[in-house]
Amino acid sequence: MGWPARTGITAAIAALVTFAAHAARAANGAYAVDAADISETGSCKVESWMSTAFNTDFSAVANPSCVVDPFRPIELSLQTIRARSDGDWSTTIAPKAKTNFIPTGVGQWGLSAYGGGSFDVATGESLSAFAVIPATFRLSETMRINVNGGWLWDRSVERHYLTYGIGFDWKFTDTLQWTIEAYGQAGSSEIASVVQPRLQTGVRYRPNEIFSVDVIYGRNISGENANWITIGTTIRFPVKGSEPEHRRTGHL
Repeated sequence: MGWPARTGITAAIAALVTFAAHAARAANGAYAVDAADISETGSCKVESWMSTAFNTDFSAVANPSCVVDPFRPIELSLQTIRARSDGDWSTTIAPKAKTNFIPTGVGQWGLSAYGGGSFDVATGESLSAFAVIPATFRLSETMRINVNGGWLWDRSVERHYLTYGIGFDWKFTDTLQWTIEAYGQAGSSEIASVVQPRLQTGVRYRPNEIFSVDVIYGRNISGENANWITIGTTIRFPVKGSEPEHRRTGHL
């Protein structure tokens, strides 16, 4: 096999695994920068989204999660990612566990941590491992800043990356929330776009406590210089008899 072919295959694999790692780290629905909050113990939700790029790349993600309390509240999730990159399809699963250490509040920082990995469904091969510290500062009951810092191990190229992200959420009406975020990974890569910053911005419509829908524009979200459009939904199953989430926390 010649050098151009090997280079092309290496680039395709790196792009595919980087996409899987990004999808595994995604939180707060289709957004990548996570908030420090977790839901109430016993509650569950199903997040799903489809993303399509102008270069014909595509992904569909389903992410069910529940909060359990074996010794402290822990949110457990299992993403299933079906993706097409450069015409090649892959199916990946990504388990993740998250817990909160410092609750969020207006005028103060909240802190949590999560970790997990991703696996190729067809081969069973481990693709990546990751750990992230999300921090949230609430400016008011309707505005917050989320900051993420973490680590990613990309097993396809045996490289470690520092991951970062910053996002801003603003609930500007009772049913509409605007989000903008920048994130990425810092390290060594032969593909420049893998370590270039990534951007997403979108609007969430949440007419009630059960359902919400997101419409998001993204740039370079899978480590390829392309424009993306994402449509996402979240269906929540709150604890029976509990207060609605926004009343319980007083926040978005």
